[in-house]
Amino acid sequence: MSLTRAIAVFAVLFTTSLATAQDATLKKITEVEGITEYHLSNGLKVLLFPDESRPRVTINITYFVGSRHEGYGEAGMAHLLEHMVFKGTPTYTDVPKELTSRGAQPINGTTWLDRTNYYEGLPATNENLEFGIKFEADRMINSFIAEKDLKSEMTVVRNEFESGENSPMRILMQRMMGAAFEWHNYGKTTIGNRADIERVPIKNLQAFYKKYYQPDNAMLVIAGKFDVAKAKDLIIKYFGAIPKPTRELPQTYTEEPAQDGERLVTLRRVGELGWAGAMYHVPSGAHPEAAAVGVLNSILASEPSGRLYKNLVETKRASSVQGAHFSLHDPGVVFYLCQASKGSDERPILEGMLETLEDFENSPVTEEEVERAKQEFMAARERSFADTSQFAIQLSEWAAQGDWRLYFLYRDRMEKVSAKQVQDVAMKYLTRNNRTAGLFTPSESAERIAIPPTGDLAKMLDGYKGRAVVSKGEVFDPALANVETRTQRSELPSGIKVALLPKETRGDTVSLRLTLRYGDRDTLNGREKAADFLPNLLMRGTENMSRQEVKDAFAKLGSQVQIAGQASVVLVMVNTKRDKLGATLDLLKTVLREPDFSDKEIETMKTEQIAQFEQMKSMPQGLAQSSIMRKMSPYKKGDPRYAATIEEEIERTKKVTSSDVRNLYDDLMNGQHGELTIVGDFDVDTALEKVNAIVADWKSDTKYVRLARLGNFDIAGELETIETPDKANAVFVAGTSFPVGMEDPDYPALVIANQLLGGNPFTSRLGMRLRQKDGLSYAVGSQMQTSPYDESTNMLLFAISAPENAEKLRAAVKEEIERFRTDGVTQKEVDQAVKGYLQQQQNRRTTDAALAGLLEQTTRTGRGLKFTSDIEAKIKDLTKAQVDAVIKKYIDHDKLSVIHAGDFSKK
Repeated sequence: MSLTRAIAVFAVLFTTSLATAQDATLKKITEVEGITEYHLSNGLKVLLFPDESRPRVTINITYFVGSRHEGYGEAGMAHLLEHMVFKGTPTYTDVPKELTSRGAQPINGTTWLDRTNYYEGLPATNENLEFGIKFEADRMINSFIAEKDLKSEMTVVRNEFESGENSPMRILMQRMMGAAFEWHNYGKTTIGNRADIERVPIKNLQAFYKKYYQPDNAMLVIAGKFDVAKAKDLIIKYFGAIPKPTRELPQTYTEEPAQDGERLVTLRRVGELGWAGAMYHVPSGAHPEAAAVGVLNSILASEPSGRLYKNLVETKRASSVQGAHFSLHDPGVVFYLCQASKGSDERPILEGMLETLEDFENSPVTEEEVERAKQEFMAARERSFADTSQFAIQLSEWAAQGDWRLYFLYRDRMEKVSAKQVQDVAMKYLTRNNRTAGLFTPSESAERIAIPPTGDLAKMLDGYKGRAVVSKGEVFDPALANVETRTQRSELPSGIKVALLPKETRGDTVSLRLTLRYGDRDTLNGREKAADFLPNLLMRGTENMSRQEVKDAFAKLGSQVQIAGQASVVLVMVNTKRDKLGATLDLLKTVLREPDFSDKEIETMKTEQIAQFEQMKSMPQGLAQSSIMRKMSPYKKGDPRYAATIEEEIERTKKVTSSDVRNLYDDLMNGQHGELTIVGDFDVDTALEKVNAIVADWKSDTKYVRLARLGNFDIAGELETIETPDKANAVFVAGTSFPVGMEDPDYPALVIANQLLGGNPFTSRLGMRLRQKDGLSYAVGSQMQTSPYDESTNMLLFAISAPENAEKLRAAVKEEIERFRTDGVTQKEVDQAVKGYLQQQQNRRTTDAALAGLLEQTTRTGRGLKFTSDIEAKIKDLTKAQVDAVIKKYIDHDKLSVIHAGDFSKK
């Protein structure tokens, strides 16, 4: 059937089915803390979560199908189908373009063990609300799932599969899951089996789609700023028109038997560093013990208080530790992975892990450990619930466990968890015969650990109402003119420039950024690594508080504090609540003004960083990125901006001492130069008083001079290939630099030229060619990085592929760039890219943290938001001729430095 004919047929069918929507009903089921659940008569579950404080509406639809539901020969089918649903319907033939043209951000589809979901965040308008509801209703039942699309998308998914094959840690975890689950499908990775991905018949994929993508197997979440009554009408109109299927979905019933002995996994692949892991079966996410298991996981794996971190990383037996609790529909696992240092054997690390994990009889859980874990959890939970968009997406995970209200029930259970409960689950589940690890020792008798069933979930949740709804916040217009009008600009007596935007927010949240600037080229020369360590060390202890005490104090306040930076800059980012901001800034003063810079912490950091650099030496991505950064940097060795090699970074790290960091801090750090931006719910006078107390008397005799950031404007086209043996995925990066700043007349057109070339992974020229048409690369795109201060722009292109497709990929990139230069673009392309880009910028400004970052930049440059507004106005009026001109002027394949890293030896 032709596409035109298909559209005509669909129009008739959809018009006919709309008549049945008049008979559809939307029945209220329950309401918990501002979220109302409805059911459509066709079986669709609907959650409405209005939030007037942020002009964004997020639409998230969850299908209760994941790798758990796949049968023989279907491994990876749920994930492959996720890709195929983005290929369009007769009504929406170009899904990525439909979304990006409306400024949708974020956009994604994800697949996991128990579910698949699709979501988009859109500027809050009635038009976008109707589009999102109609769009998701349409692709629920009308997606093409065509054989021609499968041929190209299969290679993209296989490319994604190969990308995961590059990580020894990831593959080790997959092997451990496969060994831990002999019968249950949780033992199969979501990405699937390579043979199934390559050979799946289209009719099987279509049958899988028709079976599971139906209203009675889905949950629709709408969150953000929207008219509830209008949303209900639209849901009835579009989703209500879909009839309830006559088929009944089969329920999975496989139950993993109790494990009757420890299991061994050995993985041998090329790499620099070893790993050791241990995995244990635990109850499902809905089980009453799940909260205690979550606390146990934090006690073991958190940093720096976690037992594994203290016993293995701080003692230098391992370089890092990771842990996770897979809280799932059926009984899941907790697992822990430790990385060895260069030259270390991973087997003694495993022995040390097991000594820690399985010795709770001699080292019982303490109340202090439990309270610390609960405080961290509750603080993170409050932050996530305050962000309506992210929370709407998170609900997919809880619904997939059995019911979305588990999000709140888990919180309630977490608050009541005691040290005894955590001790009990540790003794019950962290045992030898419930373990999958890297060692095997036969046992003399069976020691089976039976995982209890979930119990009656309906009874657990019967009558559950939750708690009072959090404060909703004001309706805020993110238009630049309004933001500038609302912003209060000033300067502290010390010299720090200030931009404040007080407003009512959901949950009374506030975002703060304090940027401190120090030093110049001469005073920073030779102190690059000390400057690299400085920000991180500030959070690792003060003169009178240990690292753990600092972390606990911020957690008790429910405040998230991060300190980052590079040579000449320290950036402090704070996310807290109105009533905690004062106490948080008091504590921050201690952190910034009374740092300890202990030998113990710096040695731990050195071990961690060296391990990371050692791992980069065999990873295609790390090697390619390091090489392209060096080629694009114009600075020579000795300059603090010099781009060091991986080996040079290792040597610098080995040599740095706590005295180096202390001297740098004492000589150069100050509160005289920098910016303060605060956005959210706060008292202006209190905030300024507290920050002034931090910086007022903090001075340095050394003058601050900004380090300019330039690119290499003399790059000549060249190719460098880097061999990375036994890596299934190759990484392509290319870069060039232009002497263009934000004030340059060419800048607005360059922004859109980048969007059209590779800025959008789906609809750009490179995305359409490498991913959509040729199926060569899962990840592909381009980035443009323009200095806010200097006449300097770097452009980077990137893609991944199978090593055997490397030459084909490079040829396709060159061909598309040459076509881009020769043929130019169309005005329609320009208009669509402009519309999508401008809506994305407006969407970003709905997030307080991003808004604080924008205000900081305008404060630093002294330009104000009118400068940003003027640029957006120029972008809005761009013509094809302007974009064509900058493409010919700047984007030239012969001026790209190209790096390709991978295992090309078997070509």
